[in-house]
Amino acid sequence: MPVIECDIDAARNRLDDAGVSVETGNTDHERWRASRGGATAVAYDDKIVVQGNAPQNITALLRESGGRAHVYFDGAARGNPGEAAIGWVIVTGDGIVTEGSERIGRATNNQAEYEALIAALEAASDYDYDELHVRGDSELIVKQVRGEYDTNNPKLRERRVTVHELLGNFDEWTLEHVPREVNSRADELANEAFDDG
Repeated sequence: MPVIECDIDAARNRLDDAGVSVETGNTDHERWRASRGGATAVAYDDKIVVQGNAPQNITALLRESGGRAHVYFDGAARGNPGEAAIGWVIVTGDGIVTEGSERIGRATNNQAEYEALIAALEAASDYDYDELHVRGDSELIVKQVRGEYDTNNPKLRERRVTVHELLGNFDEWTLEHVPREVNSRADELANEAFDDG
């Protein structure tokens, strides 16, 4: 059960900014409480206690902004083009902060990879990290974003511009190609999206 010592009013503002509903506390000692994705934060005078089976879903929002995170992304298409899905994970030293997956309709594999990267960067932007280390198993996407490969396809070129705009939200960032086994959780999430759909 994480205990976060912080300015509870500032933490509440961060929750409000992230769209998390904050309610009045249940006792005289509780200033407020908020729930998000299997975690409940209870604020007292000078600390916040996080309860539930997935505390990471709210702890990153409660802490002061800044810090470093690692992002993993993966997109997949069944057929090229075909039905496509994405998966992504944000990790800090405290563990998995959040993750997501969804079906995105019909797309090529490369389009799905870009959509996964964009979704992950949008989620990371909500947490206001200073430094982001992004990893994916698509060498093409990584090298296009880093400027090592040209992006001739107009749709992919548009997505690359969006990625650069999102990366501009961070003081520092890196983008690295990694083997599929290093990217296994994002890959699993993309495949689970197919199964859930």
